[in-house]
Amino acid sequence: MSTTDYDAPRRSTVDLEEDSLEELKSRRTAAQSPALDVDEAEAAEGFELPGADLSGEELTVSVIPMQADEFRCSRCFLVHHKSQRAGGSAGPDVCRECA
Repeated sequence: MSTTDYDAPRRSTVDLEEDSLEELKSRRTAAQSPALDVDEAEAAEGFELPGADLSGEELTVSVIPMQADEFRCSRCFLVHHKSQRAGGSAGPDVCRECA
């Protein structure tokens, strides 16, 4: 969006009608800023968040075995509580979200 100087002298309608198509095109392309061809992946590689260096950290996760009141959905393979089973407790091993 371009800015308009309302204090500048205005051109008459005769002057506006005399502008050639080529002149209008050249003004339009000159007013546009050049497009930058930036690869987003390259830009993201160089950007580092403060305190984001986790190279010296050891990540540990405790794994809890599946409980008696849980089931594994045969479609999404997530573990859900038995109340989330589609069709009640006697239904197939499919959660409500996948049914």
